[in-house]
Amino acid sequence: MKKILLAMSAAVALTACSGKQAEAPVAQDEPTSGLRIAYIEVDSLMSQYQFCKDYNLLLNQKGENAQKALADKQRALQSHANALQKKYESNGFTTRDELERAQNQLAREQQDLAELEQRLMGELANEQANLTAEMRDSIQAFLRTYNKSKKFDYILSRSGDNILMANPAFDITEEVVRGLNKRYKAKPDVTKATKSDKED
Repeated sequence: MKKILLAMSAAVALTACSGKQAEAPVAQDEPTSGLRIAYIEVDSLMSQYQFCKDYNLLLNQKGENAQKALADKQRALQSHANALQKKYESNGFTTRDELERAQNQLAREQQDLAELEQRLMGELANEQANLTAEMRDSIQAFLRTYNKSKKFDYILSRSGDNILMANPAFDITEEVVRGLNKRYKAKPDVTKATKSDKED
């Protein structure tokens, strides 16, 4: 699928990762609050976390394969329809019953193509949802360990302008990405897919 889908999923995943959400970031000059807040830049996480890069590549490959399969079926269906049209125009059907059977067959092929498209898009959507959940779990597991020593009250996700102002001193993105990448071990099927893509 498109890279945008995975980026949007990351924003959702990071929002879920942050646990309780503050209504607004607490200004750094309010020592009475006692809150410790940090944030993660979603765009940077998406571009640097190897999990995201690998699975984005994998989803793009699967999306391209699905589109190719559908295009091949569409071409075959169009070719069949053109052949039937030529046969009809040259009076190649000997009976009305033969013509109706050919039309019904073409209609079944069109229905099969529509069902195939629906099935392939459903499979991609399910895979996207599974990868989003896996990414969220990965980030949450890391942050639980990471925060044992850091003791932040809130870890927010920053994407676009959802946080209008933030002190860069509270940006823990680089440290989190480094830790996530250190823990990340690609599954064999992902390693194989990403390796074959790099060789192409």
